[in-house]
Amino acid sequence: MKIFRGFNHPGIAPACALTIGNFDGVHRGHQAMLALLRSEAAQRGVPSCVLTFEPHPRDFFAEQTANPALAPARVGTLRDKLAELARCGVDQTVVLPFDARLASLSPQAFIAYVLQKGLGARYVLVGDDFRFGAKRAGDYAMLDATPGLDVARMNSYEVHGLRVSSSAVREALGQGRMQDAARLLGHPYHVSGHVLHGRKLGRELDCRTLNLRFAHWKPAASGIFVVQVHGLADQPLQGVANLGVRPSLDPNDVNGGRVLLETHCLDWPAHLGAEGGYGKIIKVELLHKLHDELKYDGLDALKDGIARDCQAARAYFASAHPLTT
Repeated sequence: MKIFRGFNHPGIAPACALTIGNFDGVHRGHQAMLALLRSEAAQRGVPSCVLTFEPHPRDFFAEQTANPALAPARVGTLRDKLAELARCGVDQTVVLPFDARLASLSPQAFIAYVLQKGLGARYVLVGDDFRFGAKRAGDYAMLDATPGLDVARMNSYEVHGLRVSSSAVREALGQGRMQDAARLLGHPYHVSGHVLHGRKLGRELDCRTLNLRFAHWKPAASGIFVVQVHGLADQPLQGVANLGVRPSLDPNDVNGGRVLLETHCLDWPAHLGAEGGYGKIIKVELLHKLHDELKYDGLDALKDGIARDCQAARAYFASAHPLTT
């Protein structure tokens, strides 16, 4: 999949079949839409294209109005979103910076400047609640009335009678319902990225961790989880992980108070050595939530808490919980 930041690039396709959205989590409803998009693109002999935004438009308005409550909790990072779009067979994705200029475009200007001139859209597929342009004044009817533009609308996608949406995924993750989130996503919820160096506190606690940065201040999931780690060995590695801001540690530590996913593997492969994880790209699947983040009174209490979490994770894997989707 080709990825473009904006559409003023020589490598971008001159014409495409397009869908537009934030695609946070790339859930099963998104996946159904992308399958239809690929089919329509093939019929027209043009590439399939996703137009998405970074930051999320609601993040932008939350900052502009100094109201962080407007920003939605983020299901996935941009890295994971792009990886999932590629896995779904999308030919190209255009990541458009959502800024004041874009926010002020009228619906008519958005169609003319972005969809037609910028992306050469011949076919546009949108969801049933799609809105666009300044003050969200544009809708499906306005798109459908545009000469030369073939437009289709896809109805909601349901699983077991539940409408699949990013909001539903956020709610499941926020409540720690990891199996429900997996059903909505079509796979276990995961976070991926490069393993980063931290303050090396895990060595003092006899609990080395693989640190991934979650590149958004408001993750949809947080707490302590039973996990599986992919990308370090032939088989997934079992572990326990903390996703959040680590309330027991100094907020001024080397990670600057950023949201991290810190994963401890229950059985570290000897062939990797003590430093074998740094710099590698891994995927961590969050299978089961143990509890929310806790603030411990000192490192000894923290160490005892980690030991209890590791014991609970081993018990989870020993019980062979099925993860059905």
